[in-house]
Order: sequence, then structure tokens, then C-alpha cells
Amino acid sequence: MTRADLGKNPHDVRRMFDAVARRYDVTNDVLSLGQDRRWRKDVIDAVDPRSGDVVLDLAAGTGTSSQPFADRGARVVPCDFSLGMLQVGKQAKPHLPFTAGDGTKLPFADDTFDAVTISFGLRNIVDPRAGLREMRRVTRPGGRLVVCEFSHPTWTPFRTLYVEYLMRALPPIARAVSSSPDAYVYLAESIRAWPDQAGLAAWVAEAGWSSVEVRNLSGGIVALHRATA
Repeated sequence: MTRADLGKNPHDVRRMFDAVARRYDVTNDVLSLGQDRRWRKDVIDAVDPRSGDVVLDLAAGTGTSSQPFADRGARVVPCDFSLGMLQVGKQAKPHLPFTAGDGTKLPFADDTFDAVTISFGLRNIVDPRAGLREMRRVTRPGGRLVVCEFSHPTWTPFRTLYVEYLMRALPPIARAVSSSPDAYVYLAESIRAWPDQAGLAAWVAEAGWSSVEVRNLSGGIVALHRATA
């Protein structure tokens, strides 16, 4: 069993993210070769927030993914289960209403949000399918879901190179720039163990979402799954 096993202990995952919080944004920028900025913009465009919309940004970490929603005039609620991430976020963005919450038991009433989004965090929920059902519960009828998650490159030769990068190059790079390199070994393992685009789309539909659409980014390294409540 690897650290990426979907039966992982949520307390261990929480401690891991607490440990990387201080340098989390910088490390992500280095490891993604700056592509994380483009991916965040793609998420905003997919959600298409309107002024006054209430948006839940799950696995928001330090709020880097949340601020663009506020810039568009939406009322964004950054939510994360890592208190370390929330503390860093509150220091940098005190104007955002950071909220602690477990993705399988969200601290919000039914039909609260116009849109729910989660970027690179669904893998870390102890039961991703339960998390998708919770997102559906707190979303108003007709509301939007956007899941941005690592996926499977669509071109086989590139997929082989990508897996080699994950398992061989990523850990030593993480040791150089991260405050907790072991967390990025978990990252590599969890990406490799994650369902492909069609598999995740099936989970979204099973959770009660409709009109599920998939868009590949960076050749399928990342995929956006969009759906409607």
C-alpha cells in the first residue's frame, strides 16, 4: 500500500499539508514550471463567476485560487481542512473568509452556493466520491461544479515521460525547494494512482451532477471536469 492509497488517513494528510503550508505556493510554481498560473485562470474561466455569485473554493489552501473569484466580484469562501494552510492564507489575505472544513462533511447548509470548485484537492479527500456528493448537496439547483485535477496525458509517449518525471525528477526537485519533501513523494504517487478522465467523469455523474464535460489542459496532465447541479 502506498501513501497515495485512497484509504489514506485524513489526519496524516492534514499534518502533511500543515507542514508544507509555508512554501506551498512557491513549490507548486517551481514543480509545475509555472503552468499552475495558467491552470488557475482556466478554472476561473470555466466557473465563469458573476458579480454577487457565492462560490465555494474547496481545498483552497492559502487562498491563491480564491482571490481571482473575489477580483471578479464573487463572494468566495475559501475552505480547507489544513489549519496550517488557513493560517498562512489569513496572514496574506485577511479580507477572505477562510473556513475550516472536511470535504466529506462540509460545514454549510444545503443549496448554499452558486458554484463549487476544487483544484488539486479531490485526490486528498479520504472518500472523493463522498466529497463530490457533499459538493452537490451545498450547490443550488442549476449551480456549477468545476474540478481541476491531475489526470492522464492523452499521448502515450508523453504519458511515459510524464510518469518518469513524477517518480524520478519530482522528489529531488521538491527536496531542494519544499519545507516537506516527503509530501511531494505522496503527490507523485497519488497522481499515478488517480482515475483517468473518463473514470473521474463517471464519479461526478454518480454523485448526482449532470451535463458532465471534460477539457484537457497541457496535453492531459491536468483535466477540468465541469458539471451542473
